[in-house]
Amino acid sequence: MFEAAQLGHAVDKATFKNEEARLREGLLAAQLQLRQRADFPVVILLAGVPAAGKGETANLLLEWMDPRSIATHAFDTPSDEETARPPFWRFWRILPPKGNIAVLFGGWYADPLWHWQDGDEERMAQRIERIQRLEKMLADEGVLVLKFWLHLSRDKLKQRLKGLQADPRTAWRVTPEDKRFLKDYDRRIATCRTLLTRTNLAEAPWRVVEGWDANYRALSVCGQVLDALGHQLARESVKQRRVDAAPLVKSIDGVRLLDALRLEHPLAKPEYRDRLALAQGRFHGLMRSLAARRLSMVAVFEGMDAAGKGGAIRRVTAALDARQYRVVPIAAPTDEEMAQPYLWRFWRHVPPYGRLTVFDRSWYGRVLVERIEGYAAPAEWMRAYDEINDFEAQLTDAGVVVVKFWLAISQDEQLRRFQEREATGYKRFKITDEDWRNREKWDDYIQAASDMVERTNTPEAPWHLIGADNKYHARIAVLDAMCEALARRLKRED
Repeated sequence: MFEAAQLGHAVDKATFKNEEARLREGLLAAQLQLRQRADFPVVILLAGVPAAGKGETANLLLEWMDPRSIATHAFDTPSDEETARPPFWRFWRILPPKGNIAVLFGGWYADPLWHWQDGDEERMAQRIERIQRLEKMLADEGVLVLKFWLHLSRDKLKQRLKGLQADPRTAWRVTPEDKRFLKDYDRRIATCRTLLTRTNLAEAPWRVVEGWDANYRALSVCGQVLDALGHQLARESVKQRRVDAAPLVKSIDGVRLLDALRLEHPLAKPEYRDRLALAQGRFHGLMRSLAARRLSMVAVFEGMDAAGKGGAIRRVTAALDARQYRVVPIAAPTDEEMAQPYLWRFWRHVPPYGRLTVFDRSWYGRVLVERIEGYAAPAEWMRAYDEINDFEAQLTDAGVVVVKFWLAISQDEQLRRFQEREATGYKRFKITDEDWRNREKWDDYIQAASDMVERTNTPEAPWHLIGADNKYHARIAVLDAMCEALARRLKRED
């Protein structure tokens, strides 16, 4: 992969000047069109051998294009805020919105490139698989991912480092890590070749550029950026739009998973009060142990309208100090959220160690309401199952205890609760015309929810299906399930 970048390319000054004018004009025009269309973002990832010109290339892109819609991000040792969350959180939070460009130094390759040690093959294989999934998901969402590897041969690297050290104005740029790379050049390059080969995806291929001659490097990178932008801009718009509702695939034998769920569970109010106090006390004690174990928790609440999600959430949060938790209600996406890949709006709320984030509805909206109402194309909601499973696996691996609840009620019980809300002044805000309209699609939601549970019920993040016709039983069942999930994870950590 690197051999073609070691041919000693050089561009004279006159040729560079002629090409510079053409490229600058073309890049600015493409950037303006990108900003006006605002239907996809661009991620330019710069990696490579030390001193191969990554910084100079980024500076050139900022100089030749409008810097107001370009952001640059470098990734060093994770901060305390980043360490307390899954590894990819730091990358999700800086993804550019549609119409903008981000230049990443190393990006999600920074850690595996420089810290892949012998014996870490299993861990590295997992990291590579997640990189592949991330880049495929970004491409599916319309993100243009351009990955550049700036290369230097061993002799050129040695010459470059020697020249930088000889000049007092640039000696500071040579780090101990650069020297270690040169000393161990062959092994490091073999590692990099393996990593690049395994992540050279059709959706996001690596582009290897010789970094010795600054003129050649500049024209090659900027020329490829312009060509890729032009190709993407020539495609039909990928801007999110409403599509016709996808046909729901009915179960073959006519029996759906949620049809067999028992909905009524007797529990009298006096017994409920006693059990609630005990469950809340236990939950409070378990939550206090999370920070010391470098753990956190995410609770997902889904279910039919009026199934009691809000009441269950209030009983959970009542057991905690307000500083320990955050409740995130999920409604229709904002303009800011529509400008990002689908999971971005959820990644940004991942809690740090010791905290709980409660999602009142969640990322499962893509395979529920968006599937049924036609807000997501069939290809979008069908691939979402795997994307969600990967997301939740990353949370679990990083110390996040994920609990997911589907609260189910009968149609008769829902009708009773709707009528009660309409008759009670302080509850009337809870009932909308959309709630009544959704009753007409009851069977569609049962089918979609059954598919959802079957395809996303993983060992890392199992579903808890709770019959909620009796709201007292549902609240106790939720708290008990959260306590058991915490206790199991704490025992495993110990």
